Amino acid sequence: MAFTPQQAILELGSAFYDPVTPARFPQTILRFRNDRAAASVGLDGLSDVEWIAHFGRFEPLPGSLTQPLALRYHGHQFRVYNPEIGDGRGFLFAQMTDARGRLLDLGTKGSGQTPYSRFGDGRLTLKGGVREILATEMLEALGVETSKTFSLIETGEELQRNDEPSPTRSAVLVRLNHGHIRIGTFQRLAYLQEPDAIRQLTDYVLRHYYGEGPGDDAPQRLLAHVAARTARMAGQFMAAGFVHGVLNSDNINVTGESFDYGPWRFAPSWSPGFTAAYFDHAGLYAFGRQPEAIYWDVMQLASALRLIAEEEPLIEALDGFPEAFQREVAEALLWRLGVTPRGAEHDRPLVQAMERALSGTETPIDRFFFDAFGGRLPASYGEPFAELRAQLEHYRPRKRRAHDYWTDAKPCAMLIDEVEAIWAAIAADDDWTPLEAKVNAIRRMGEALA
Repeated sequence: MAFTPQQAILELGSAFYDPVTPARFPQTILRFRNDRAAASVGLDGLSDVEWIAHFGRFEPLPGSLTQPLALRYHGHQFRVYNPEIGDGRGFLFAQMTDARGRLLDLGTKGSGQTPYSRFGDGRLTLKGGVREILATEMLEALGVETSKTFSLIETGEELQRNDEPSPTRSAVLVRLNHGHIRIGTFQRLAYLQEPDAIRQLTDYVLRHYYGEGPGDDAPQRLLAHVAARTARMAGQFMAAGFVHGVLNSDNINVTGESFDYGPWRFAPSWSPGFTAAYFDHAGLYAFGRQPEAIYWDVMQLASALRLIAEEEPLIEALDGFPEAFQREVAEALLWRLGVTPRGAEHDRPLVQAMERALSGTETPIDRFFFDAFGGRLPASYGEPFAELRAQLEHYRPRKRRAHDYWTDAKPCAMLIDEVEAIWAAIAADDDWTPLEAKVNAIRRMGEALA
């Protein structure tokens, strides 16, 4: 398709963002370009030289934004409100539409300091960029609505970090997102007591991301959409065995698309208390608590919308989250099992039986779904899986095990030891072949699942 630039964000006006200047880097070494994602927005035809010019030096894309914009927002971080945040090491670089007509953003991570950097250097470690490639590729293959890692360019600076060996290599990352408007964007306007701006932002989100017009019921319609989309995200996280690690309200996109990957992990087994962030001492964002955490964030959006709406319709919109989550987690789990849903009255008991069997046996999540794809458990899955086996007898496959992926000796997984090994090859020997091989393996798995 042809590149179709947009500038929709400018409709909001300067009260929502700050023009910024990208950092100038000593080097721009292209390490990863996602031509699959680029093809979806008409940018796959760029040469490597052009790619680096746009995504390493941030020369504007024709017809899109003429200057990067650091977006303004607040948010709750581990349930503590912080009015001192915003785009501190990234900015919105460009907007465009894809083949489906959706408005998409290209945003950055590690592109330099902004008015919201506080004491940070505005940079990204190369390891952080590699980890984001692995997270987004794996999540996309597992059916999660996620941002795409679009580009990673090494920048030739040595960074000091307290939580990893330093000095360490630096990079700038570009991600392709279905919008960068966060729950925290609304929270900032409520904090500043700006109801007119909240109405303006509500109408912007409804128009550009949900295809709806304004109206007196706009706040509750927006909240209902966000509740439904974030419930889907929570369900998809669980089915993927994924722990985001930092589900703060400034990290929740109002389109319900997962993004911004820091201390993420994939859980080895169905362990509700498994955490990703070493600093999450209370387990607030543990694997099994993610639906609760995301729901809590959506409640903060409801609180912000109280400035322009009555309480009762907002509560009604919020009340749709738990039921939507139950529906979405069942759909996501059955998708990963490779079977066709039969309806809530049948699917929920199946999901409960699956969760009991997995949590009671510490069976590796990836191994289980690999073995069970198509709805038939091998005989090696014994008595703890008897109830699940009986339930599965009533389901038909949505896809046969025809792809050669299913003949592999073991599933494609993304546990922390492999992540560290991929990085170690880069750090020690500048060997990028393990990363390239892993991305190819993940995409092959995605073909088998899709």
